[in-house]
Amino acid sequence: MKMLSRYILPASLAVLILFTGCRAKNKAEAGQPAGAAPAKESAGPASVTLTDEAIKAADLKTVRVEPRPVERRIAAAGEIEWNARRVIHLTARTPGRLERVHVVQGDRVRDGQLLAEIYSPDYLTLQAEYIQAAARARRLAGNPAEEGPARAVLAGARERLLLLGVIDAEIQAIDASGVSRPLLHVHAPLGGTVLQCDVVAGDAVDLGTSLFRLADPSTLWAGLHIQEKDLGTLKPGDEVLLRTQAYPGEEFRGRLALIGDVVDAATRTVEGRVEMANPDGRLKAGMYVEASIRPGGERRALTVPEEAVQVDEGRPIVFVKDGERTFIRRLVQLGDRFDGVVEILMGVADGEVVVTSGSFLLKSELRKGALGD
Repeated sequence: MKMLSRYILPASLAVLILFTGCRAKNKAEAGQPAGAAPAKESAGPASVTLTDEAIKAADLKTVRVEPRPVERRIAAAGEIEWNARRVIHLTARTPGRLERVHVVQGDRVRDGQLLAEIYSPDYLTLQAEYIQAAARARRLAGNPAEEGPARAVLAGARERLLLLGVIDAEIQAIDASGVSRPLLHVHAPLGGTVLQCDVVAGDAVDLGTSLFRLADPSTLWAGLHIQEKDLGTLKPGDEVLLRTQAYPGEEFRGRLALIGDVVDAATRTVEGRVEMANPDGRLKAGMYVEASIRPGGERRALTVPEEAVQVDEGRPIVFVKDGERTFIRRLVQLGDRFDGVVEILMGVADGEVVVTSGSFLLKSELRKGALGD
């Protein structure tokens, strides 16, 4: 019997539940806060009055509307990209023939690692010139008239070797031994991933022939598609939290480094670029990401829990408590959404009390005109 009485109100209580028509509607309009957007109310009742027993049975909960500090978050989607500043395209700096290729596409390489070896007659010629210039500079050391010009010739020969990609340690070895090296070494200028390998051993190469494309994955970019309506609140340097499908529940931090200058005519979005660290290599180029951008600074806004907002006839409404047992249907204009709360721009004033838990029941009963089970 206790369980039945909890869910089935006596027939006598139904008589005490009053729905008001024009009177309640006029009362709601009179209580509309200043500055609220005018809106056409529905033809149905605008409020519901319940008995104390009905309120208890419905388990209604309320909250007072007050200005609260909020931190706006702007959502955007995008893809992870290579950091273009950490991508290197290696080409042949002299004609010759590839004798050895030590890496293939997909390999991880370290900074300075040997990638390939090229037989180049030009390289042999430049080495001979350097060896001769070094010997002459040593022979003329201490000669006031000849030492300066000899050292200038040596510096020029050394610079031409550096332009071929010969590293300092190799030049020092040539100088110390006085013997030319047969093969020109191609070294990785940075540590990273071999994105592209365009040659194999035995290929003839000319000046400018593509050899390798390398990328450093320790820092990446996320290219975001930012809605045009959000541009006024964003600036470079804003913090960004990124989520991926590969690591659910985990967030990666970065900074908004760039906001583009062109609005895409089809999507009405602008390119945004986020720079982020990737020291462990877990993030991969091409991954889809969902971003939450935090514009700098806080502001205060009137907010209510999301469960307080219902949709009636395609328009958002809340139920404002008027007295002890009456609840007024109020059209509202919504703003930004935050963690579990939504901003109210118009329709509710500071200090008013709105229904949270049970608002859906009120809407249902308001529409059918009687409180049911």
